[in-house]
Amino acid sequence: MRARDLLEDFPTVGLDTPVLEAAGLLAEQNLPGLIVVDADGAPYTILPGTQVLRLAVPRYCQDDPALARVVDEAHADRFMRVLDDRTVREALPRERRELPVADPDATVLELAALMARTHSPVVAVVAEGRLLGAVTLQALMDRLVST
Repeated sequence: MRARDLLEDFPTVGLDTPVLEAAGLLAEQNLPGLIVVDADGAPYTILPGTQVLRLAVPRYCQDDPALARVVDEAHADRFMRVLDDRTVREALPRERRELPVADPDATVLELAALMARTHSPVVAVVAEGRLLGAVTLQALMDRLVST
């Protein structure tokens, strides 16, 4: 089994896509993350859903979970409003990490190792500089447990 056999169409967003639009894609399609592409359409990075949450959740609640408990639901909903004018570029980690990209001939084990090493639930599959689609953690796990 190769990456090409597990390939799925996968939505992409650009660096200047509004982060609320990206969050909407994540939620509507129940995605673990998104492929962020550069101006040429080549994979730039993977945006895990947790990075979008990092923007919306106040730092003090991330640092001290007990503080999150004292915020009631009505006020918690307001935190998403801080994303109104923010872009995907702002949701990305400050340090660029290894880009989880594989070619169509990558094996299941190569894909699993890449996901584990990069902490990414999505691997972009690229051939000749063109994005073909993605392999998700779910598809990979489904394949691993069915063998």
